[in-house]
Amino acid sequence: MKTSTLLVAAALFATPALAQTTTAPQPGTPAATNQMNQQTMPQAATGQWRASKLIGVGVYNQQNEKLGDINELIMTSNGQVSGAVIGVGGFLGIGERDVMVPLDKLTFRNERGATTGAGTADRQWYPDRAELNATKDQLKDMPEFKY
Repeated sequence: MKTSTLLVAAALFATPALAQTTTAPQPGTPAATNQMNQQTMPQAATGQWRASKLIGVGVYNQQNEKLGDINELIMTSNGQVSGAVIGVGGFLGIGERDVMVPLDKLTFRNERGATTGAGTADRQWYPDRAELNATKDQLKDMPEFKY
């Protein structure tokens, strides 16, 4: 009896717990479509802007001095924006150099409001300006960002 009890117990421990295993829904099935719909957004939420429209946005300090323009956004491999490359110094692009600023150091402002009309079709998809708590000299002293 002890042997049979041990065999039954061993068989139970060796058998995977079926209730704990799950399989991913197959693509194209209603369950897979529902899961994908829960992970996507049908439209942008308030306070979201198109990254392509951030390129060229002017960067100012609190004294309303223009420091430069956003030339590029740098992303991490997991999709997070880690910094904005700002073109500083120079005149009309001559003598300009790039510095990278962590995105959390920029404050985006939209003085004209988030929308220009009642619907999202008329929405302004970019901020009017970015603000950075820095001076022109501080940015000149930053190391140049190289691609």
